Amino acid sequence: MGTWGPQGVSGKVVVITGAARGIGADAARRLARRGAKVALVGLEPEELRRTAESCGPEATAWDADVTSWEQLGAAIDGIVAHYGGIDVVVANAGVAPTGFVRNIDPAAFERTIEINLLGVWRTVRTALPHVIEHKGYVLVVSSAAALIHAPALAAYTASKAGAEAFGDSLRAEVKHLGVDVGVAYFSWIKTDLVTSADAHPVLGKFRKSAPGPASRVYPLEKVGQAVADGIGRRSRVICVPSWVNHLRRIHGVLPVLVEKANARATARADREMVADIAKRGVQTSSRLTGPGGAAAEQASHRDA
Repeated sequence: MGTWGPQGVSGKVVVITGAARGIGADAARRLARRGAKVALVGLEPEELRRTAESCGPEATAWDADVTSWEQLGAAIDGIVAHYGGIDVVVANAGVAPTGFVRNIDPAAFERTIEINLLGVWRTVRTALPHVIEHKGYVLVVSSAAALIHAPALAAYTASKAGAEAFGDSLRAEVKHLGVDVGVAYFSWIKTDLVTSADAHPVLGKFRKSAPGPASRVYPLEKVGQAVADGIGRRSRVICVPSWVNHLRRIHGVLPVLVEKANARATARADREMVADIAKRGVQTSSRLTGPGGAAAEQASHRDA
């Protein structure tokens, strides 16, 4: 189905989860402009449909929660029936809570693991038979947080490190079947998720105090471009910014460096988080960030 190449995904059917906004939406638009047939999967149905409309007449929107086998199965079945197959699946859906392990809302912590790790597993498992049939490509969206295990982000870092490991194992498993697997690592990107996190009275200030380039927020457009190019190349690794790729080479020593670099700021932020919880309550303080996080919380309440 179609041809491969940096600018040649024309005719390829690309499934993207978490595609209503942010990285998923920007990548979808770029892929559609290159002739790909993009199938957008996610929550926020109205936003998802607007994004699909902005991708052109070949694009479609499919309502599904990546934590639900039934909803994912129905979406993938519908996509295959509509397009005739799947060439690429991008497991992009993700959320982030705010808080320290000792006082974060347990529901927010566990919902993060459920979406960012188990949602990746369910997405890939559901779509994989079709990707194998077309000798296609799987992209697991991890994060620089898989490498930099920052304080106040334990749920996010654990889920993204798990997603990275999942992608690495999957790559070895399906190579002989003609399927390539990529893992994407992004630093802080200007998305609704990060903008909302920066509005948190504690986490925003704490994040901005990170040393060097780790505190910088990078343009969304760079990530969308990198994802579109990486899919065309069937890339093993996609990193934005480029220095994240260098971190992969010193991964083993990073936890000690991060701990020392953040020692004073971490202690201060921990005290401030306790005060914020006392003031606003643990559910408000730990809330999943951004509109996507709000949609995920609403979905969890419906499922309960």
